[in-house]
Amino acid sequence: MKNIHDIHWRRLYYHVRHHYFTTNNVVVLIALFVAASWAWGSVQAMERNYELQKEIDLKRRELRLSELETQKLQFERNYYKSDEYKELAVREKLGLVKPGEKVLILAPNSPQASEGEDKRTVVARPVDESNFQAWLNFLFGGAYRSLHK
Repeated sequence: MKNIHDIHWRRLYYHVRHHYFTTNNVVVLIALFVAASWAWGSVQAMERNYELQKEIDLKRRELRLSELETQKLQFERNYYKSDEYKELAVREKLGLVKPGEKVLILAPNSPQASEGEDKRTVVARPVDESNFQAWLNFLFGGAYRSLHK
């Protein structure tokens, strides 16, 4: 019985060795292995490039955001240096008005006051009085104007 098994294994070995492990088959197998390793390397390189591109895009967005923030701060700096801002800041801090303007102070619980942060609103009136008349109006509390109209 051992002899039959030996013959069977020897036939199987001969068959596999001469039909499957030929030089052509070994070369094809090596070529397939090289192609598969090349494809795997390519996929890994593409994945790495994709990750690097995402990182570059993120850095570009951050750079653009920083540039926009810098521009905004430059515009604000220029605005704060401007005469317009200086005039508005002085008028707000000291409560000053231009000739022909009145300051309207709203009650804190009124709907108009709650709409904006600034509780004062400047209302312009036509300038039809001279500087002297404005001083008299100021000194006499509006009585001078009402007497001459």
